[in-house]
Amino acid sequence: MGLRIALIASARFPVREPFAGGLEAHTWALARALTSRGHHVGLFAAPGSDPTLHLHELPVGTVTLSSAARADISMPHPVWMAEHHAYLQLMLDLARDGNQQFDIVHNNSLHYLPVAMAAAVPLPVVTTLHTPPTPWLESAIQTQDPCPVTFAAVSTHTAHAWQASVPAARVVRNGVDTRLWSQGPGGNDLVWSGRIVPEKGPHLAVEAARKAGFALRLAGPVGDERYFTEYVKPLLGDGIDYVGHLNQHRLAQLVGSAAAVLVTPCWDEPYGLVVAEALACGTPVCGFDRGALREILTSACGRLAPADDVAALADLLPETVQLDRGAARKRAEEFCSLESMAGSYSALYEELLG
Repeated sequence: MGLRIALIASARFPVREPFAGGLEAHTWALARALTSRGHHVGLFAAPGSDPTLHLHELPVGTVTLSSAARADISMPHPVWMAEHHAYLQLMLDLARDGNQQFDIVHNNSLHYLPVAMAAAVPLPVVTTLHTPPTPWLESAIQTQDPCPVTFAAVSTHTAHAWQASVPAARVVRNGVDTRLWSQGPGGNDLVWSGRIVPEKGPHLAVEAARKAGFALRLAGPVGDERYFTEYVKPLLGDGIDYVGHLNQHRLAQLVGSAAAVLVTPCWDEPYGLVVAEALACGTPVCGFDRGALREILTSACGRLAPADDVAALADLLPETVQLDRGAARKRAEEFCSLESMAGSYSALYEELLG
């Protein structure tokens, strides 16, 4: 018999294609995978999310503040206030009668309130740690000793980063749908995909591709217009193309037709969903050795250069494109499949429910 799962998503962006980022793509895939395993998933997400999911829209934007409150010097940014109100209302609703609708709560958002208010909810609460430690979340964890939340980290690297405040986080790595992200034929060009923001470093991917003599296609949502205009757009042309914000099907085709995928984080990547997507398409990866990337890649399917070393990254590209595409696909199937992730979360839910 399936479980009734309340899956809490980010309120910032809708959970629908084309996805704003890896968190939304992960939440969408997890909801579908859990449903396919026979669970009933109620997804609490931003308005405009995929209606094919069992969607409960978070009440983002319903707070009405007086002119006096808005003029107060402590007034935060309106977006922050709207998210705070939405999660506050959700957690109060779950505290009131959540056990009549659900068996377990899985918090897949980055907000602090589902953790801070977990003790008021008459259900086990699981929270996935998708990022390095944040002050808001660490504060929420410390409000109760012990914290009643069970934590899962998306990588060993992320679990270690949280060790000071969450010493016993489980590791449940993000998975990708290996049916959707199917093995492609490869090609001659490189691909970079992700949110176009400074911390993802697409301008460094362009530099490395040019140094190594490869054409490069960039894909993803522009998350920072100023960065795109000043640092990425001037680099376009002469074999460097921005192909836009693609849905998963078109992105999988693009990645599958690449000789290699470049991954150029300028921060310690907590997981690296684009790496798993590339491997599932049979496309080897060449990236910076930051965060959790070395947990996913092996010498059979990728190469890692020292962080921020564009010249070293470029030097590794000729051997990266010669790696066996079948080995890359096999790594995805064995290490980062959606089925494995959903199975691990299902086992965790069952454990917590006894």
